[in-house]
Amino acid sequence: MSPALIAVLPFLGALVAAGLGRFGRNATTLGAMLATGLALVGLISHAPAILAGQGISASFNWLPAAGLTASFRIDGLALLFAGLILGIGLLILLYARFYLNPQENFPRFIASLMAFQGAMIGIVLSDNILLLLIFWELTSLTSFLLIGWWSNLAAGRQGARMALAVTGGGGLALIAGMLILGQIAGSYELSQILTQGALIQSSPLYPVALVLILLGAFTKSAQFPFHFWLPHAMAAPTPVSAYLHSATMVKAGIYLMARLWPALAGTPEWTTIVATAGLITMFLGAVIALFKDDLKAILAYSTVSHLGLITFLLGLGTKAAATAALLHILVHASFKAALFMLAGIVDHATHTRDIRALGGLRHLMPLTFGLAAVTALSMAGIPPLNGFVSKEAMLENAATGGLAMALIATLAALFSVAYSLRLLAGTFLGPKPHDSHAHDPGPGLWLAPALLTALVIASGLMPMLVFGPLVDAAASATTQEAIHSHLALWHGLQTPALWMSLAALGGGYALYAATPRLRRIWDSTPRPEAKPIFEAIINAIAKAAQRLTEALHNGRLSRSLFAAVATILALGLYAFTTGTHAPGLRESLPLQAAPIIGWLILSAAALATVRNHHNRVLALLLTGIVGIMISAAFAWASAPDLALTQITVEVATILLMLLALNFLPAETPRDSRPLRRARDAILATAAGLGTGILSYALMLRDPAFPRISDFHWAQSKPGAGGTNAVNTIIVDFRGYDTYGEIIVLGVAALVIFALAASVLSSKTAITRLRGLKLAKNAGDPHPLMLVVASRFLMPLIILVGVFIFLRGHNLPGGGFVAGLTVSIAILLVYIASGFVWAEKRLRFAHQSMIGAGVLIATATGLVAWAMGWPFLTSGYRYLELWPLDKIELTTAALFDLGVFLCVFGAVMLALSTLSRLAQHTADREKPKA
Repeated sequence: MSPALIAVLPFLGALVAAGLGRFGRNATTLGAMLATGLALVGLISHAPAILAGQGISASFNWLPAAGLTASFRIDGLALLFAGLILGIGLLILLYARFYLNPQENFPRFIASLMAFQGAMIGIVLSDNILLLLIFWELTSLTSFLLIGWWSNLAAGRQGARMALAVTGGGGLALIAGMLILGQIAGSYELSQILTQGALIQSSPLYPVALVLILLGAFTKSAQFPFHFWLPHAMAAPTPVSAYLHSATMVKAGIYLMARLWPALAGTPEWTTIVATAGLITMFLGAVIALFKDDLKAILAYSTVSHLGLITFLLGLGTKAAATAALLHILVHASFKAALFMLAGIVDHATHTRDIRALGGLRHLMPLTFGLAAVTALSMAGIPPLNGFVSKEAMLENAATGGLAMALIATLAALFSVAYSLRLLAGTFLGPKPHDSHAHDPGPGLWLAPALLTALVIASGLMPMLVFGPLVDAAASATTQEAIHSHLALWHGLQTPALWMSLAALGGGYALYAATPRLRRIWDSTPRPEAKPIFEAIINAIAKAAQRLTEALHNGRLSRSLFAAVATILALGLYAFTTGTHAPGLRESLPLQAAPIIGWLILSAAALATVRNHHNRVLALLLTGIVGIMISAAFAWASAPDLALTQITVEVATILLMLLALNFLPAETPRDSRPLRRARDAILATAAGLGTGILSYALMLRDPAFPRISDFHWAQSKPGAGGTNAVNTIIVDFRGYDTYGEIIVLGVAALVIFALAASVLSSKTAITRLRGLKLAKNAGDPHPLMLVVASRFLMPLIILVGVFIFLRGHNLPGGGFVAGLTVSIAILLVYIASGFVWAEKRLRFAHQSMIGAGVLIATATGLVAWAMGWPFLTSGYRYLELWPLDKIELTTAALFDLGVFLCVFGAVMLALSTLSRLAQHTADREKPKA
């Protein structure tokens, strides 16, 4: 199975789960488990080759010019993490089926969980750092939905916001760091970046890239000082907590550090930052966990501590430490996922997670107690469980770092023993509770943690057999060298790790016994709380942003325009004064009478518009003169397509605005103060002169790079099958731009329609419309000559529009101009005969027309894509049909049809919106015969 398909399957599972929701929980769960299971089978099918040292790759060109290739790769490290994500994901899906209440929206929950699973698989399988970043941000978004699943609870909303703010902020830093890393290495492919370690570490940008990347990794994996968000994420449902905080989200930062280990590790900067942060996090998380009373809070802070342990090992920069880190990733995921699920079982049975209200549950829930005892003792590092194996490896590596490092690591292990014993004893030991009806659940809830508990025991008794090959393969992929570890329960009496472990076990039991006395000291000791500090920072940022927004956006368009134009002018002036200038080599064309006259008319119309802008109708007509003169300039400069487009746009917009002015006062409000008007006049003059001088300077100089227009001229006929270069650019060479523009146009029209619908649903707005005093009509509001002329001209104009559409690929025209031309025909009918008359006779499904246009344009592009060509590449053929001449058939005509429908539908939708508003005015028009 292709790695790309493995990455896609969870997303398909999300769609399947959402679609099967109507058939019940069992169908939803089976659909999601089927997708996860297929992905896991596909992953396991590559295991023999990967364990033998090979790699499985798949790559698809996405945006190769931008360095974005959809590259996927499975090696030992990816196999380890993807196996955890998919394997534990299967168990979580089973557990969630029986955990969530019947009132929950189960299909949406499973779909969100599967989308998160897909984002995590995308991270660990991506071989392109830009693609990895996309999946990275997707994990932040999907985890936000999962952590805040119970949005009715304040804790859920706060935890979700905190997680998104911290991990999202770190993600922004990671984007910058990864881009710098790619620039240093000269590639965005991870497989190539990892071979450039010496080049990367010798670059002056290495410290910057390292800090930015570690910010992303530390925030995602809850390393000090960003550790505070993870415990507050415990407000999520237990399946989410078990999944996100054992095998997936918090391991994303760990994965990133392990993946980039060959390129970034081994320097003093790496060791200082990573090992120190890991050591502090490991110790701090363990201390806080000891004094928590909520089962999930204890597990959350223990997760923080164990993540710090893994980070510390990766920070040491040695191959043995990296191997130990990868071993503990597997070990921690096995016992921590089980413990979270068992905490959920206790919560279900007793309706509390507070260990002060629990105790004695071993009598009522013996099966749950047995599973919890094994997994909690593994977390404490008790032999012969797998937690002891990985703890020994950690302590052995810590012992090589000096006395201080060994002491801190032993203290952290000591605290882990204490909080593990407290969790186990506070929940299950003690006398049998008399008022509790708790009991072990059915297999739907205990089966998943039971399977993980079996893995804890098996990998503890036979670590080399169960975990050895996978750890070696992952360590070899991480260090880029062959690793052959020797995992075992017993390494002899001579190893310092054994004595450190014994000290941790003995000291941990003593610390557990002294916890009640230490708790009083802990509670009375003042210490900073992360949540209030975070909320204070967020509130301060929000208030500062609000003040800035209110200062810049006070509702006056003039202020926003002033800030934008002034900034552009300042940047342009800076570039002009600091840059070098060469004289223009081109000679100016001789002056001619026609352009001088046109320029004078254009200038006079522009100045008259400014002078008479209070009179809306006059200002609009003067603006139309400006547009017409620009159209004439295009025609004089041998640009008939641009002239045709400009004139049709001008006519259509002027007509629409004339209709819209019907709902506005005849004159605009009065001007601002004279001083402000003078300021604006100076700024506008400077902007106009600057733009003119820049255009003049560019026209006098030959470009310093090959002109793209030369390519378009040369390839218009052989490449796109058309002699009209403008049209071939729009529908072929730059078809994707046009595709985006018609979508934006359609969305804008739909927004106008929706706004009008909201206005018409308001009684206050309707009252104001009906009370609107319109200008009195001079005589007949619908002159007979105008009515007859419009109905006579409409079919002729439509015919002209069809002609312009058909000729557009080889002569001036095309779908855009044709759409506007036909729109003008309908606009004339509205103006001549009135809104009501036209609406009763000219009914179009405007929204459907826009949708059909987008779908036709999309289908044209997809067909080209399916043929192996770039999106929206046009194809053409010539047919000879007797007795007709040779006929050209081109797919660009279909794309142009989509453009036509979008443009025509958008104009008609705007017109229909005005019509609906007009029908609620006081002077309603009555249809004429």
